[in-house]
Amino acid sequence: MTVAPDLLARLDMLQARYLDALDSKNMPGWLDCFSTAAAAAYVCTALENYERNLPVALMLDDCRARLEDRVTYITEIWKGTFQDYRTRHFVQRLEATAQADGVIAMRSNVSVLYTPEDTGGSEVLAIGSYYDKVCFATGEPLFLAKSAVLDTRVLPRYLVYPL
Repeated sequence: MTVAPDLLARLDMLQARYLDALDSKNMPGWLDCFSTAAAAAYVCTALENYERNLPVALMLDDCRARLEDRVTYITEIWKGTFQDYRTRHFVQRLEATAQADGVIAMRSNVSVLYTPEDTGGSEVLAIGSYYDKVCFATGEPLFLAKSAVLDTRVLPRYLVYPL
């Protein structure tokens, strides 16, 4: 089903909040972009695994509790133990389709650049697609599921922050 322009604007604002949270390293803000439903999930996987429906991922937060764990690990447990870097996300929404259950399925292109804190030299971190499921349980759009599917086969560094 077609999605109305005013709803598309709300979906774009959710995506913008998500990107801003990541680019400003605001992990509680990142978490706030997701539904509080137990089934809320974030997955970052390679295109090859996605196409073969293989349950192998770089990040596999398959429930709300694991999303919360990711925030705790990044902000408290891993803090100061990794070479920090800054990201800049660029996203282009390609489609949004209303499903019968009231969820919106959205697909977007994404590219992520990164700059290590100590060197200042920027490079491409990853390129791929977002496959999102957006719900409106609270009246506001929130991600029920977000999958970052990467065309990039070999990342130039380890990942700490979600993409």
